[in-house]
Amino acid sequence: MDEHEFQQTRERLNQCPCTFEKAILSSRCRCAKSQRLNIAEREAAACVSHTAQARCAVLLDQLYQNARFALKQARIEGPQSHAKAMKVQCGGLFGLATVLSEGPVENIDALVTQAVETFGSLEDLPFSEIVKFISHYQVRAKK
Repeated sequence: MDEHEFQQTRERLNQCPCTFEKAILSSRCRCAKSQRLNIAEREAAACVSHTAQARCAVLLDQLYQNARFALKQARIEGPQSHAKAMKVQCGGLFGLATVLSEGPVENIDALVTQAVETFGSLEDLPFSEIVKFISHYQVRAKK
């Protein structure tokens, strides 16, 4: 299966992709709303809730916008490298969990719900604290 054919099949089979797919597939984080899919020899993550996916998309956008300095980018445009995406997704979720006095990220949806209940909205999160975790997150070395 060539790359173009794979992308078409992926879009057809995964109409609600998980916003935090890299964090989920790396097994660094979990979510009650995610579902793993196998497409050819590759894995993907889907979200079972369009509402949860939209909320996670807002959070991820906020994480990217607030982490621009940490990522050494004046503005965020287009897809990011795997390493930068991992830093933002995993580091951002770990930072959010720490700010909320939570342990490992076992349920991203519950964490986002708790963040909204605690801070009122995703835009009002303490990003100065969360971005520290993005800055310090280390992507695993290849074996």
